[in-house]
Amino acid sequence: MQNKEQSFAKPSDLQLLEGSIAFFPSLIASIDNAQKSVQMETYIFDLTASGSDVAIALVRAAQRGVQVRVMVDGFGTPEFPAEWNNRFKAAGIQWFVYEPIVTLGIFLPSQWRRLHRKLCVIDSTVAYCGGINLLDDWHDPNYGALSAPRFDFTVRISGALAQDIQLATCQLWDRLSLGKPMNIKRVKTAIETLPSVLKRHHRQANTLNGKTLAALVLRDNITNRRQIERAYLKAIGDAHKEIIIANAYFVPGAKLRRALIHAAKRGVKVQLLLQGKYEYFMQYHAARPIYGALLDAGIEIYEYDKSYLHAKVAVVDSVWATVGSSNLDPLSLLLAREANIVMQDADFAQSLRKRLLLAMANEGKRVDATQMANRPWTQRFNEMIAFAIMRTGLWLFGKRY
Repeated sequence: MQNKEQSFAKPSDLQLLEGSIAFFPSLIASIDNAQKSVQMETYIFDLTASGSDVAIALVRAAQRGVQVRVMVDGFGTPEFPAEWNNRFKAAGIQWFVYEPIVTLGIFLPSQWRRLHRKLCVIDSTVAYCGGINLLDDWHDPNYGALSAPRFDFTVRISGALAQDIQLATCQLWDRLSLGKPMNIKRVKTAIETLPSVLKRHHRQANTLNGKTLAALVLRDNITNRRQIERAYLKAIGDAHKEIIIANAYFVPGAKLRRALIHAAKRGVKVQLLLQGKYEYFMQYHAARPIYGALLDAGIEIYEYDKSYLHAKVAVVDSVWATVGSSNLDPLSLLLAREANIVMQDADFAQSLRKRLLLAMANEGKRVDATQMANRPWTQRFNEMIAFAIMRTGLWLFGKRY
């Protein structure tokens, strides 16, 4: 029986948006219509090109009296231009940096636990959740201008589910703000609402079933440690015909690997769209040692090489889908704060499926098992180093994977 406190979106409340070219105009329109509040979380806030358009919209909202609160990650957004700091401050925008980088921070467990979720909610009625940072599709902070747009998605949500996102963002803001000056009433409210909010999202993640339309699923280091992974495991375990996963940084743990292999062996068609363009040493090389077992099970692997793949999405049996910020790697599944929307919606799932199939057919290359088995020793050496670094870091600051 569905819990009465649980909030689900209707199919018409969900809209798939691809890239900042679709996301930013929708987001800006929602911000411009805000009457009371804009609550935003992002890993990267970059002001190059269209990223500045979002910043300007936030300033406009704050100047007309809307409460605007922005939280960014200290690693993803280590610096913000002084000019924009002054503009935000003058407009009254509240700004919070999650775990700022400190000297020798690599040796501190807290510095590995990043704010990676991308959420924005306006007036508790419209929200956005996905993998897209506040970063222009055609720009990369490390590599500059791109030859093709980054491949990523977000979901626009209206209706009751937006209220859950409002609760989640306010809960995190208030809890982290406890160390800052505030009145007693605000402290009391934050403390009293924390358990109920966490309990509510815990229930949502665990009661997802065929009757559920959509739910917000969080990952944190308090009570939602494995909720996103469990949502994937359940969907993979229930699959009858097809599993399609597009994931930027794909280094799944043993449970997820076994689930995918078992699905393929029982006749489910499993297709993976993974990163084919070099971005970061560790994520790029650490993924490839697991290719062999997946390919041996009959799983199809495609590497997206048109531009950077940044998507974190999946479709199962053309009905179940998820869009969010969580990669299927140890940093996302065991350390970072993440947020995904998980849904049972055939129209949405089929729309996403169609786009992923197109990307695999025209924008990526299928990995050949023979070529992978015969790859050069230099490549194998890099993979071994990357995988060892990742496992060592998790042993020190997270948990064994």
